[in-house]
Amino acid sequence: MSTWIPREEWVKTLPQAIVASCVVLLDGEGRVLLLRYGSGGPAAGTWWLPGGMLDAGEDPLAAARRELREETGIAVDAPLGFLGSDYRPDVGGTGPVIDFFFGAQVEHTDVRLSPEHDGYAWTHPEELHSVLLTADVTILAGLCHVAATGDAVVYLREGRPA
Repeated sequence: MSTWIPREEWVKTLPQAIVASCVVLLDGEGRVLLLRYGSGGPAAGTWWLPGGMLDAGEDPLAAARRELREETGIAVDAPLGFLGSDYRPDVGGTGPVIDFFFGAQVEHTDVRLSPEHDGYAWTHPEELHSVLLTADVTILAGLCHVAATGDAVVYLREGRPA
């Protein structure tokens, strides 16, 4: 038989996870916006989507919009559609990470990089295999497909369909 404990104490016993949001931004030609991480960080020289960790009290959609604006200078007025999520049980020894992915299509727009990044590229999905990505290419290719077609929301576990 378990002993009842106050909610505040019980919450401290629950597993913790890092939560992040990313944006799959496609242009009129179906290219996805990728950002290259600058020197000094663990992902230096690799490419990935605009995005990052949620701030305290922030929901994943708000974080996606904020990160896109902070990292690229782009503010999307259109709704960001939910594309899927990815659960990774351990990332770099920090424990579990849950990534939320949102998408939108935009006309060509200027990109203003944050200090975190040193390059950007609008890349056709079929060219992703030749890019040094931060995560598995199958994740990004699948997300680009969902963003372009609206086929289905995807749930991934460590980058693979669950």
